[in-house]
Amino acid sequence: MDETPHGSAGDGAGQHTSVVVADRFDRAAWSETFERSAALRELAQELGARHEHAADLLADVFLAAYKTGPRLRGPEEMAPSRRVQRQVVGALVESADFAVLRRETAGDPYAAAMAVLAQAAAVRRMLERERDDAPQRDPRPAPTPAPASVPAPVRADDDASRTAPAPAPTPAPAAEAPRQAVQASGAPAQPGAPGAVRNAAAPPGPGPEREEVALLRAWGVDPGELERLPYEQRARLAERLRTSRLAQWAELIGRFRQMAGGERARKVENAGGELVGVTLGDDLSRLIPSELANLGLPELRAVFAARYAAGELMLYESQGERPTGQGAVIACVDTSHSMYEAGPGGVTREAWAKGCALALLDQARHARRDFVGILFSAADKVRVFRFPADAPADPLQVLDFAESFLGGGTSYQAPLSAAGALLEEEFNDAARTRGDIVMLTDDECEVTEEWMRGWREAKRALGFRVFGVAIGAPRAAEADSVLDTLCDNLRSVEDLTDVHAAADLFRVI
Repeated sequence: MDETPHGSAGDGAGQHTSVVVADRFDRAAWSETFERSAALRELAQELGARHEHAADLLADVFLAAYKTGPRLRGPEEMAPSRRVQRQVVGALVESADFAVLRRETAGDPYAAAMAVLAQAAAVRRMLERERDDAPQRDPRPAPTPAPASVPAPVRADDDASRTAPAPAPTPAPAAEAPRQAVQASGAPAQPGAPGAVRNAAAPPGPGPEREEVALLRAWGVDPGELERLPYEQRARLAERLRTSRLAQWAELIGRFRQMAGGERARKVENAGGELVGVTLGDDLSRLIPSELANLGLPELRAVFAARYAAGELMLYESQGERPTGQGAVIACVDTSHSMYEAGPGGVTREAWAKGCALALLDQARHARRDFVGILFSAADKVRVFRFPADAPADPLQVLDFAESFLGGGTSYQAPLSAAGALLEEEFNDAARTRGDIVMLTDDECEVTEEWMRGWREAKRALGFRVFGVAIGAPRAAEADSVLDTLCDNLRSVEDLTDVHAAADLFRVI
């Protein structure tokens, strides 16, 4: 699409007031973002009170970050009052740091707005320097001095005791005026942008926009989902993530999710075992060759379809198959007082458990299975968070799940009874069995014999599996402990900085 000039009226015929070439969609993105961002409006108001055309400069900085390959107008195309604006934006675009930054901001108006705010200090410095240098500029022509008598130019920071000022230089073309103006401040001449402006506008390294994107991704917010979030909702989410109780553990949570993704890539969902014969069924992946041949004969296709519907196709039969779960993945997370304690490396047991639970949420969504997070402590303290497979996970609900902490003692019966009821409901509604329950706890508590009988009966009827992780609690992981009796698979985690301690969970769930 053709990109058209904007903001050129009123500052000289054919002279532009915007540096970055942009089309109406780019300008609409800036206008909409500016209207929605109170921080941008406050910055524009602050700078505009002391510097003319500050709002246009902010728009150009935004567009330089927003556009994938920003194209800048040449200095000769700019109105005289906007030459410094051209130099600043040019210095930004030429910066290697800004090029890296644009990987996170290109096409994302919110991230581009964050980049503008991150550059606010540099923009202030540049504008202050430009304003301080303005009185020293003398546009009046002066006689050209003889070459042999031209003394060194006097810098703005020279002492008054130095030699008298040199005669005014020969009038320069309009395109050179800004360069001479900046050189008057003592900056060396450089191609493209004077050094003073280049230094003033240089990005200060990774800014809050990149840190924010990294934070959101650590919490599992997909980059595509980020771009779809309304500006206000994304700003509230980012602020809440920065100030949440588990904000300091975002890196740990991110490592959990990366580990889970790696283990998921190694996972084999239907590992074929030794072939032992032929059976009947409807699994098209195990058809014997003669059944496949029937599909090539038009007169036998109707027969094939009827046998497929009746589950009477001839299939290879094998031993050693390990079907994975099909029902919901349920993470029961202990949030009793003892979970708040820190282990090796300063990581709390709660942070490790929540990181593991959020990785299990990713695992469930990848397998298109429902996920349920159950927070528990004492018998009367249980909170249930449901994440259906057929709906996007609300980032705010995910954060509620991660932040909530109940406190109090520990009861196994309450969360496991709630998990069993959810799996029974799923079976009654969708006939799905083989769910997976993961108990994440650091304590050991008793259960009644009557409850245990009912639990075993529900387990046989619904075919679910129970995995246990004793976090910093070797006693709970001992053989014949209550947790060991409840779980089909139990392991103990001592080093809470190690996210791979439960890696095998993500290969079998």
